[in-house]
Amino acid sequence: MAAPMRAILSGRSGPPFHPPMSNFRATFRAMASEHKIELAGADDAAAQHAADAAIADVQRIEQKYTRYRDDSLTSRINQAAGGAAVPIDAETAALLRYADACHRLSHGKFDITSGVLRQAWNFRSDPPIRPAQQAIDRVLPLINWSEVEWDDGSIRLPRIGMEIDFGGIGKEYAADRVATILQEQGMRHGLVNLGGDVRAFGAQADGTPWRVGIRHPRRDGAAIAGVELADGALATSGDYERFIEIDGVRFCHILDATTGMPVRHWQSISVMAPLCVMAGSCSTIAMLLQDEAPAFLAEQATWWHGVRSDGRVVGTESDLL
Repeated sequence: MAAPMRAILSGRSGPPFHPPMSNFRATFRAMASEHKIELAGADDAAAQHAADAAIADVQRIEQKYTRYRDDSLTSRINQAAGGAAVPIDAETAALLRYADACHRLSHGKFDITSGVLRQAWNFRSDPPIRPAQQAIDRVLPLINWSEVEWDDGSIRLPRIGMEIDFGGIGKEYAADRVATILQEQGMRHGLVNLGGDVRAFGAQADGTPWRVGIRHPRRDGAAIAGVELADGALATSGDYERFIEIDGVRFCHILDATTGMPVRHWQSISVMAPLCVMAGSCSTIAMLLQDEAPAFLAEQATWWHGVRSDGRVVGTESDLL
């Protein structure tokens, strides 16, 4: 899984990296996040046309797979739970195959049927409330990807109340789609950042790589490390975006589908890989595997940077971190 990318920065404080200003920049909002496209070596009109096509596809993916729209494919599948199978297209079948692979690699901890845990966990409650074990136990029987009936043409959730949620791979998949569309539109040098999930294709116009910072999990506005990307992706999973803290204990939104409980072993894990969907799923699975993460990431042959719960920094190139 090697790719032309390497670590370049160590440090636990200071301002985050910002990629150098390119010839063209487009920002937009989708999937509840802020996104940015940077393109070098192209005139503004061509870059704008390419960016518009890529942004339109992100919006298409959101409308198709969001669980917040009643007319989305995800909602139709969930509404049919316990009933008839729902037809799916080749794109959806490919995403399900990838989700199935993630489920197997994570020993069931990464499960796209685990979104029902939001019925127990509320990470926006004020004051923060830890759910009773009974609330978690009520939804755990609805989580089991292995029970879902699916093939390249349809999917069926066998029990009323079951749901699927593409949130664990959707944004990363969209980042890869953006990079593909931009290249199809003639762009040769670009950096895509979809809410922190980064995909680069081609170095900058002068041949220098893009510089991307890795967010410090405990210091707002600071980078803890950084990477250079010419072709490849970087994604980070962490306990700092959505969480509640009770009596000094942090409970984050990354939930183990087998137990219904938040992970605790890592503050963050960042992974570089050729594709963003691969980097994102590897970082999330590593968080879920907790102390088994280093062995898992070694098996995937990815570069990674991790911050343990005690703040210790570890990773592939520990002499640089």
